[in-house]
Formats: sequence, structure tokens, C-alpha cells
Amino acid sequence: MLISVNVGSLAIPTPVIRVGALFPKLSEEQLSYPEVAFQYAVHRLNLDKSLLPDADLVHHIQYLSADSFQAVQKVCQLIHVGVQGIFSPSNSVLATHINSICDDLDIPDIGIGRSTQNFSINIHPSQEHVNRAFVDVIRYLNWTRFGILYEKDHGIITLNQLSRSVQAEVHIRQVSPTSYLSVLNEFKNKEIHNVLIDTDSAGISILLKNILQQQMNEYKYHYLFTSFDLETFDLEDFKYNFVNITAFRLVDMGDVAVKEILKEIESFDRKILKRNSSIYNFKKSVSIETEAALMFDSVYVFAIGLQSIYPLIHLPNSTCDDEVPWNGGLSLINYINAVEWKGLTGPIQFKEGQRVQFKLDLIKLKQHSIVKVGEWTPQNNLNITEPSLFFDAGSMNVTLVVITILETPYVMMRYGKNYTGNERFYGFCVDILETISHEVGFDYILDLVPDRKYGAKDPETGQWNGMVAQLMKYKADLAVGSMTITYARESVIDFTKPFMNLGISILFKVPSSEPTRLFSFMNPLAIEIWIYVLAAYLIVSLTIYMVAKLSPMEWRRIHPCDLDNLTISNQFTLSDSFWFTIGTLMQQGSDIHPRAVSTRIITSIWGFFSLIIVASYTANLAAFLTVERMMNPIENAEDLASQTEISYGTLESGSTMTFFRDSMIETYKKMWRIMDNKKPLAFTTTYEDGIRRVNQGNYAFLMESTMLDYIVQRDCNLTQIGGLLDTKGYGIATPKGSPWRDKISLAILELQEKGDIQMLYDKWWKNTDETCTRKSNNKHSKANALGLESIGGVFVVLIAGILVGFIVAFFEFLTNFRHQAKSVRINHELCRNHQNANVEDAHADKDYVPLPRSFWVEMLEELRFALWCTNNRQRPELSACCEECRIYETPKLS
Repeated sequence: MLISVNVGSLAIPTPVIRVGALFPKLSEEQLSYPEVAFQYAVHRLNLDKSLLPDADLVHHIQYLSADSFQAVQKVCQLIHVGVQGIFSPSNSVLATHINSICDDLDIPDIGIGRSTQNFSINIHPSQEHVNRAFVDVIRYLNWTRFGILYEKDHGIITLNQLSRSVQAEVHIRQVSPTSYLSVLNEFKNKEIHNVLIDTDSAGISILLKNILQQQMNEYKYHYLFTSFDLETFDLEDFKYNFVNITAFRLVDMGDVAVKEILKEIESFDRKILKRNSSIYNFKKSVSIETEAALMFDSVYVFAIGLQSIYPLIHLPNSTCDDEVPWNGGLSLINYINAVEWKGLTGPIQFKEGQRVQFKLDLIKLKQHSIVKVGEWTPQNNLNITEPSLFFDAGSMNVTLVVITILETPYVMMRYGKNYTGNERFYGFCVDILETISHEVGFDYILDLVPDRKYGAKDPETGQWNGMVAQLMKYKADLAVGSMTITYARESVIDFTKPFMNLGISILFKVPSSEPTRLFSFMNPLAIEIWIYVLAAYLIVSLTIYMVAKLSPMEWRRIHPCDLDNLTISNQFTLSDSFWFTIGTLMQQGSDIHPRAVSTRIITSIWGFFSLIIVASYTANLAAFLTVERMMNPIENAEDLASQTEISYGTLESGSTMTFFRDSMIETYKKMWRIMDNKKPLAFTTTYEDGIRRVNQGNYAFLMESTMLDYIVQRDCNLTQIGGLLDTKGYGIATPKGSPWRDKISLAILELQEKGDIQMLYDKWWKNTDETCTRKSNNKHSKANALGLESIGGVFVVLIAGILVGFIVAFFEFLTNFRHQAKSVRINHELCRNHQNANVEDAHADKDYVPLPRSFWVEMLEELRFALWCTNNRQRPELSACCEECRIYETPKLS
């Protein structure tokens, strides 16, 4: 009895079934969505013993990179620990290698990817059936011309099959996150409004932003996504402009059982994995990525298949080295292939390892949420439950009359083609009006105001003109353009919230650069400084000369050993004194060194003086030669008001004219009086006239800063002077009491918060194809290259110095030649007397006639010697008794 109690009390270990999984490694702390779902599914199966009551699942996870060789090694490690099934990643390239190993060893390979590679079991719906689903949608929508954007290379295989299944003009483009914008722009230019998008989930967010940037979010565009995760993306910017976005989903988020499981996954993620925050967000609605849901279902499918054969199956003992198949592997694969179950992704059934039973919900974006409009199944194909949601044009059943005025780039008109209606107009304000009409829900007829004026009140008659008058007479519902919100206008009409803020500024022609002088290198020092330096040079040189003469320390004996002839000399001669001083100023020095304390004091002070002068000159030289200085006659409105040479004016019957007319600031009142006295020459009827007058010169145009910014970015000859004279805004005008004002104001605020208006501003103002390249004058810009006109004077000084040196050398040579001529005649006479004493008497009566040698011949000989380029430091001298002065040679005595 005691023995039986002891045996009964022994704990029998629960059998363990090992499964392996391969996931991409995100970081040390972050897990991927499918990995969390996989761990939770294993955890849930171990808690719920209904499927495997006598065994526990133990998971082994390996993390992969993009290296296929590493993937093979990871699979072999899992097989070595004895896993009975491997769950492959969605990466089709790696899945191919993994399936090859599992197929050889008969180990179940359960995949969740949309791959053409045959897994043992693939939980993802068959690609053939998915293609049929998208073909049915395209045919239902009657797409006769559409584009396809695909990202991965293998995606073109299935998409080509899809495109061949429909009779339509198809434009297929392979894209990447860096090329989304250019391809969308191409489709926009070709007016391709229907687009099928087959990209990764990671790239969809970037693509959606590029769609907004290209303004391809209008009701005429329709985007069909192949991703099943559309509900997980932020589509807030697309909800209220009637853009058509359609996709399929595999997980029914509205199902009660699905919601319960997703909440359990979140709880598991926070508590069991002990993480501070979950990767699943439940702010507005419960959602899960399709890959995570497929991974959850794959674990349960494996467990259901294993349940049927579990007690009879043997543990695998295969390895990659032995390549011995698992005996029970094929049986397990067959049982899994026979599983029929309903999971997170709906009904599941397989045929030859491919999933053939599932349900795809067709969803579409509407103003407030994503709604289900139909479903697709392999048996019943496409079933549209809400056809009105596809072809509903929205609530744009009201047509408003909108007036505007032509003003670049706000409103412009197309010419040269037969455009009619609203197609005639384009520009910044037209784009804003188009966007607001979709947001608020109205249609419109756009036309020009008859008198081509914004609207100003006549101070004499009190009557308004322009667009203000049209609204006051209720001849229009809206007025759109670069129309400034002012107190006077607001008193007779209503304005929406401003869609653009601005102010008045001054447009002026770019001032001409200061002309460059040949001797610009002298600019760092003023002319009087150069004169003072020259005077100091002369004074110091003379001072050194006189002090050296007075100081006994500067006198030295020439031949100290010759006591009979005592001769003393001073090294500071007048020329040497000037040479020493100029050498010190040029920072070069000389061979003369002062010995006396007095001369050393003077030379030291002169050296310090030279140091400061040279340093100051060098410091200013770079700025004077490289910085382009403009001669700007005016800097602000005060300068403009205080002069009479430059005329100025503004647009007639505009808010700028009203501002100066009603201003109480003295400067602006003075400017108005001058403009009013020069009326009508001071005012222009259009901005183009004012810009033309500014380009002609000697005229400043007062205009809104936004328009001025647009002009100066396209005409580098124009610039803005000073800052803003006031602050105001552009708004959309409505008649008094119009119900559209508040609706449009809310739409404007929403567009501003989303950045749509800023994107439109960048589109029309900062288009690089139209803007000019302006020289940058900021401190980070590069210095201008020095030209000959800047430092050409240095070459002039060099050439002049060389010429002066040649001239002085010429006179030195001339003086030396005349001095040597006398010595030569004396030597010739001595030579003649000597020869006459040594020749026979018969020849003594012959006269000596020396050969004349001119100055130019002597100079030519010297130049020829200089051009020999020999290393001989001494030039050959003529003999004292030359051959010309010899009558007969003296015979040698034997």
C-alpha cells in the first residue's frame, strides 16, 4: 500500500511538442506583429487543453536577416532540436530556401506569405483566387484605362496575369519609395485616374503622402490597394475630399470573436511579455495586421492537424547532415491539409496545400470611416452589397457663382485651346477653391469680374467697385483671389478665415554693383593713409641716415690692420637707409643691421609701425576684393518718402492704395500725398504694369508681400526693400449673412492644419523650373572669385617696376660706359708705346689706329653674355693690349 502511494505520487512529465518559427529581427526590445501573435497562439493552446490535452507546445524562435545562407543555418538548428513543424516568414526569397529543406526532410512548412512558391501548407489565400478577386472588381468598376504600381520583382508575375485578364489600357510601373512621386506625376500628366497599387505596407504611408503632395486626392481618382491592411493606415487626410480608395480585407474587424481575441493578444503582449506599451493600438477601433492574424491561424491549423495523429506520431530525429526524411512527416502534412476551421481570417480549407476557402470583404473609404461595400469568395465571386457607395458623387448638388480676377499665380487663364467653363482657369486660388468645394460639398461656376478690380470705395461718391460691388449686389456667391481682408470691405461683405497671411512691401530693381577699379587693391587703406605712410617712409629713412652719421657706433674701419691708411665708413648711406626702410616695410629685411642703440630704437619703432600697417591692410584686403558691395539708394519706406528722385506707386483701387490713403502714420501720409499729386502716373491698373515700370528703373512699386515673393523668385533683377509695412490676410469673400462663410472657414482651417495650403503654396511659388538662381550674400556663401579687374593694378605696378628697373639699368650702363671709355684710351696708348719699343724700325713708322667700339655694340655684347646662361660668375674682359692694337707679335726667344 505504501509503495502504491509513492508511485501514484510521482509526477509524470507532460509530453512536449516542439515547433519552430522564423521571424525578422527588428530590435532587441521590439517584436514584430506576427511574432507576438505566434507566441500568444502557443500560449493560448497550452492553456486550452481542448485540442492537445496530453501535450504542451514549446516554441523555438530564430531571427533572420536578408541572408539566405543564414536562413538555411537557422532552419537546420530548428530541425536539430526536433521541431515537428516550421512556420516560415512572408519573405518569398527566404521561404524558397526554407521550403526546399523542409520538403527534403518531410517536415511541415507552414507559410503565411503571398508567394508563388509551394509551401507544405500556405495559410495565405491562393494567389490565383486573389487575382480573380481583383479582376472582378476592375471589371465591375469598368476600368478601361488604369495604371499598376508594383514594388517587388516577383509581383510583376501575378500582375501580368491580372492585366491580361482584363480588356483595358494598362500602364505598369515598378516603383520604390524614392520614385513614388515621379510615377504619380507621370500618371497625373497622362490623366490616368485609376491606379492599382501593389506595394509593401511599409511603403503605403509614403505613397499616401505623395498622393497628397501631387494633389491626386480628388473624387476623379480611384485607388485599388492589393494590401489587406488598409484599415491600419491613417487616412484622415483623405476622408473629406471624395477620393475613391478601395481594398480587400481578410480579417473582419466587426466580428465579436475577432475583437475578443485581439484584446487577449494585447493583454498577453503587456502582461506575459512584460512590455510597457503594446504594439497594438485601440484608440478608435481594434485592428490587426493580416500577417499577424495569419500567423495566429497557422498555429491553430497545425494543432488541429496534429490532434488527429498525435498519439501515433513519433518524434523526428532528422538532421540537415543526414538528410533522412521524417517518417511521420507526410502523415502530419496530410492531416493538416484536411483541416477545416474558422479563424481570425475567416473560413479555412486547403487543397494540395493551397488555401481555397476564405472570404474577402471589399471595403471603401467614405467621409467618416471605412465601410464594407461587398465581399468576394471563391465559390460566389464578387457580391456588391452597397453599389451606391461606388458611384455616389457626394453631396455636391449645389452650384455657386464664383467671381475672380486674373492675377499670377493666384488665378490664371489658359489660352490657345478651346477650354470652356472652369477648365479655363488655373492657379493657386483655383486649387484652393477646388479643394474646398470637395470638402464642403458644392459645385461652382467660375468667371471673371467685369471691371477687373478687387474693390475699393470711392471717397467722393461712396460707391464700391470690383468684386466687392458684385457681392454687395448678390450677383455672385463667392469671390476668390488675392483679395485682402480689410475693415472697409468687412463692413459691407463677409470674409472667411484667411488662407494666407501677408503684408505690404516695396518692390525695387536690384541695385547695380559698385564698379571695380583697376587699383582696387589700394582700397583697404584710404588715400590719406597711403600719403601718410609714404611721408613716414621718407622721414624715417632720412632720420636713420642722420642718426647713423651722428652715432659713433655706426662708423667702422675699412682696413683695421692697415695702420698707415686709416679709413672709416658708415653702412647707412643715403641709398642704403632708404633700402633698409623699404625692406622692413615689405617684411623682407636686408643685409644691413644697425649697431647703435639710437638706430635700433628707430628701426624697432618702424618695424612695429610696419607690422600694424601690413596686418590692417591684409585684414581688409579680402573683404574689399571678394565682397560685392551694392549701391542701394533706398533701404526702407522712410528713405523712399524722404527723396524725390525715385518715383513710387501702387495698384489702383486695391487694398494697398486704401492703406496709404487711410493711414495715420506720418511717413505713409507723406507718401500718399506724393502719390496722389502724381495721379494717375503713380498708380497702375495691373501688377504687370507696375513690374514693367520697376524693370525700367527709377521706380518702386508698393505691393503685397506674397505677390512680391512670387515675382522676385522668377526675376533676379528685382528685389524686396525693407520689411513689411503692415500685416493682413487673403480670404474668400461672401455676401453679408452667407451660410457658406462658416463652412468654408472650417474647411480652410482644416486644410491649414493638414498642410495642404502650404503644399499648394510650395507648388506655385517654389517651382524650381520657373525660379531663377540668385547670388547668395549671406555669411555662409562662398566668396567671389577675383578677376583681373580687381587685382589687375598689381600687375600694372609689377610691369611699371620692371620698366623703371630697365630704364635705370640703361642709364647705369651708359654712365659706366663713358667712364670706362677714358680708361680704355689710356690703356691703348700705353699698349702702343710698349709695342713700338719691341718691333723693328721698319715698322715703327706705322701709326696705331685703335678699332672704334660704339655704345650699342658694347650693350649688345653684354646682353649676349647674359643670354649665355652659363655658370661663370665673371664675364670675359678685353685684354689690356688687345689684338687690334698689336702691329706685330713679339717672336719667342729660343
